[in-house]
Amino acid sequence: MRVDPLEINGNVYQVKIHYETRNNSRISIGRKAINIRISNFLNREERFKELMKMKIWARNKLMENPDKFKQEAQKEYKNGEILKIGNEEYLLNIMLRDKQSSSARISENVISLTVSSNLAKEKQNNHVSTLLSRCIAAKRLPKLKEKIDELNNKHFNQKINKIFFKNTQSRWGSCSHAGNINISTRLLFAPDDILEYVCTHELAHLIERNHSERFWSLVEKAMSNYKEKEWWLKENGKNCRF
Repeated sequence: MRVDPLEINGNVYQVKIHYETRNNSRISIGRKAINIRISNFLNREERFKELMKMKIWARNKLMENPDKFKQEAQKEYKNGEILKIGNEEYLLNIMLRDKQSSSARISENVISLTVSSNLAKEKQNNHVSTLLSRCIAAKRLPKLKEKIDELNNKHFNQKINKIFFKNTQSRWGSCSHAGNINISTRLLFAPDDILEYVCTHELAHLIERNHSERFWSLVEKAMSNYKEKEWWLKENGKNCRF
């Protein structure tokens, strides 16, 4: 991955450029960065032209409606706070200690976090967010595997290698050529049917690697109202974050 700065109206945006084995190129504007995914099948000149075209598109979009892509204020967690995820609530026990590293453990519905007091406030918040993501994902992983296996057996019958929760910001999920399925921990904040849609989406990629008509036909066959789930993610996805 390469990161380029892009200045627009005095604001500097991070442009994260990913070169991937894919048939088409894609761009998305997130709250934290502009993500561009370029096909490895293009030659050097074609990649450059595609990149310039996408940067121009992003610039026009951001100039047209800058407030739409304004970065959200960083989440700040407090000791004694109740964190609600789905139907579960977790009591946060946050302790600052004079140490280099941060750690967390979860016992039933109490999450105890030890955070380095040597870090700036912003980095402390980042550590807490990451640790919460890992803790809750580890607890929920067995249910995720169960759900993906159920959907696979019902609709796809493909070989799955490994299943992971990943703390990703630019994607809801991904499927590797090795048969690994990755689901974003942000979906822990989404309703069950939305998580099920993303799992279905990635399972379909085990058969069809790109977003062709055949791919969407596979998704629709497994979930006829999948477009409603895509709309929900587009409208509410920004609120799904640690």
